[in-house]
Amino acid sequence: MTTKPAPTDIDIHELIAGRWSPRAFSSAPVERAQLHRLLEAARWAPSSNNLQPWRFIVFDRHRDEAAFKRAFDTLMPGNQKWNVNVPLLVCVTASSLTPKGDANRTATYDTGAAAMALVLQAHALGLATHQMGGFDRDAFRQALSIPADVEIIAMIAIGHHGDASQLDETLREREAAPRARKTLAETAFEGAWDKAFK
Repeated sequence: MTTKPAPTDIDIHELIAGRWSPRAFSSAPVERAQLHRLLEAARWAPSSNNLQPWRFIVFDRHRDEAAFKRAFDTLMPGNQKWNVNVPLLVCVTASSLTPKGDANRTATYDTGAAAMALVLQAHALGLATHQMGGFDRDAFRQALSIPADVEIIAMIAIGHHGDASQLDETLREREAAPRARKTLAETAFEGAWDKAFK
C-alpha cells in the first residue's frame, strides 16, 4: 500500500491522517466482500432523524463493463485519464426530500458523513479511494435515469493502489507533492465568526 500520511500539527488517528486521494490505481478487482464492508460502513453513518438520505450506485468494471462505461463516460477528460485502470466507481447521491415531501436540509451533510465512513473503511482495508466532483451530473442523470429529487453529489474511484510511475508527468508530480491544508485558524473559529480557534 502506498502511504502518504498527513503532516498534522498534533497527533490524530492514523485512519484519518493516513487517508489520501491517489491517482495511481491497479486494475485488479476489489473483492465483493470488501465492497460489502465499505457499503456497510456507510450504512451506519449518522443522519438527521435517521433518514439515511444517501444512495450509493456501484459500478464494477469486472462485473458489468457496460454499466461501468456509462458512469466512466460522464467523468471529465482529466479524470478519465487517471481512472483508466480503476475497477470501481461509486456515485454518491442524496434524496433531497423527507418522506413527507419536505426539503431535507441536512441531506448532503448526512450523505457526506456516509461517504467519509466509506472511504475510511476503504483505507482501513488497504484500498485506495479518490473522491471527485469532476463529472457531468446532467449526463449521469440522463444515462442512469436518476429521479429529479435525487441530488448527484460526487463520484468515488475505489481500487488497489497502483504504480505512480505509470502516470503522466503532471500527474506523477501531483502524486508526489506534499499534502497541505489551510491552517486551523483559517477553518475553525471560537465564540464568533472569524475569531480563530487557538
